[in-house]
Amino acid sequence: MNLLIKGGRVVDPAGGTDAVQDVWIADGRIHKVGRGLKAPAGAETLDATGKVVCPGFIDMHVHLREPGFEYKETIASGTRAAAAGGFTAVACMANTFPVNDNRAVTDYILARAKVEGVVRVYPIGAVTRNLAEQAEAGCVAFSDDGKCVMNAELYRRAMEYALPFGVPVISHAEDCDLGHGAMHEGFVSTELGLSGQPAAAEEVMVARDIILAELTGAHLHVAHISTAGSVRLVRDAKARGVRVTAEVTPHHLLLTDEVVRSYDSSCKMAPPLRGKRDVEACLEALVDGTIDCVATDHAPHALSEKEGEFAEAANGIVGLETAVPLLLDRLVRPGVLDLPTLVTRFSTGPARLLNLPGGSLAPGAAADITILDLERTWTVDPAAFHSRGRSTPFAGFTGTGAPWMTLVGGVTVAS
Repeated sequence: MNLLIKGGRVVDPAGGTDAVQDVWIADGRIHKVGRGLKAPAGAETLDATGKVVCPGFIDMHVHLREPGFEYKETIASGTRAAAAGGFTAVACMANTFPVNDNRAVTDYILARAKVEGVVRVYPIGAVTRNLAEQAEAGCVAFSDDGKCVMNAELYRRAMEYALPFGVPVISHAEDCDLGHGAMHEGFVSTELGLSGQPAAAEEVMVARDIILAELTGAHLHVAHISTAGSVRLVRDAKARGVRVTAEVTPHHLLLTDEVVRSYDSSCKMAPPLRGKRDVEACLEALVDGTIDCVATDHAPHALSEKEGEFAEAANGIVGLETAVPLLLDRLVRPGVLDLPTLVTRFSTGPARLLNLPGGSLAPGAAADITILDLERTWTVDPAAFHSRGRSTPFAGFTGTGAPWMTLVGGVTVAS
């Protein structure tokens, strides 16, 4: 298959490119990028004038729920949601049922993804068991996401075991003894009468895990960072040469605990929405590179699990179909973040962290491409989601700028 994408603004941070160029795809790979390319005989031509052509976006923190929780999400529905949201690849967390802590589960996920997935799926294995077996089966990282490992000795050994495989250990930093609150602990939680989780619940574990990474030499990745204190700890550790990276979610960049005043369970997640100072610190860190990538923490639930009292509702929201439009409109459009930096945080950053193919439009690379339309208007309508989950605090939001087309291996999977 040959495809020539003509006249788009090519933004490829890995190659230092930001210019109007053409992209020639042959046999599922990037063949050539340049000006005035001529389509070979029999090739299809796609007019991308006025659009932005980027390396395929990668979401390194997604809960596909399969196996075991197919009533929440499946690999088929989750990957369709990813494609619609502009993502060409996702990394799925291990807290399935059974847990992805052995080759059988990893093999099952990869087999289902090969048959039903429309984007690339990379499994993340549980951090507490069978690390060698999981790495050989294809896990690209190990994590405790959803349930923090409180035993420091166990976490140290996990980091040491992960070292030979060259993959990160992804930390869900939440001290279970401090982290029982339904929302962020502060003025709003006191006024609403809801139990609060202090920022220290995250920061204590970030500090511990950085110390263990420094001790072992392992690559620590801090998931869904949400507090100013955690940002400061990561920034200081990087300055000392510790192998630590971090991600942030769109909701922790755009919302504060003030939205919880509605008692809407779509505003309930872990870590909780924080205060204004925390949001500002996360934004600053995303711009300066202290935070390496944006990840959605896409966590779908059945409607029944998000109904009822706020404090009793399940933690988690969906994000695959809203992340890119929201950040294009709320960060890029007003000039808070420039477009090449956002593309880096969505593509080159996660590809580098997980040692994945992708994140580049260099000749020979897989033709995983996200094409953006910066003038496309949108309204968030949960009823129209491809995901089985419907819970989002952004329902009804409007904006401008969204994915226009998603290609995986040169094949259009969403448009």
